Amino acid sequence: MLSTIALVVAGLSTGNKIGLAGVGIAFVVFALISSFVLPRRNPDFPGRGLGWYVALCVLFFVAMISAVLYFDREPKEATAATTTTTTTTAPTATTTAPATQGDATAGKAVFASAGCSGCHTLKAAGATGTVGPNLDQLKPPLARIVLQVNKGGGPMPAFKGKLTDKQIQDVAAFVYASTHSS
Repeated sequence: MLSTIALVVAGLSTGNKIGLAGVGIAFVVFALISSFVLPRRNPDFPGRGLGWYVALCVLFFVAMISAVLYFDREPKEATAATTTTTTTTAPTATTTAPATQGDATAGKAVFASAGCSGCHTLKAAGATGTVGPNLDQLKPPLARIVLQVNKGGGPMPAFKGKLTDKQIQDVAAFVYASTHSS
């Protein structure tokens, strides 16, 4: 249970964590005040103000649920178009193929050294991780792989700054070639 909560929290952006924490703290402070402070000052609490107290409780409940729903959303990621058009021998036939800039062979070594196999399943790398998605089943497009490795997301850390741009292109080429070869 705790690992699931940690994964969900890790997936939130900093702004969302702050907003959700702020609403959560307000909710907890309200609960503590109405449990300990108000009954001590007024033994008849809530007494004649029961209607107002229930309305305030409902308001805090709705605010907390709304905050969870609102801060749960992440901004949509821009997808980069990385396809090129190549012409075959027939002048009328064109195909689209991803522009792979990396070296898939070098990418296999990066996949192993960066610890990707600890989280992902990828048959070509002999990886059987279960934290991240199964890349063999997901078959992500090249642009998505590059974006995910650069920026991270969910429990996956960002590798921009940890890996060189060449290493990121290499590992993306390896994952793409491994998952789209069949």
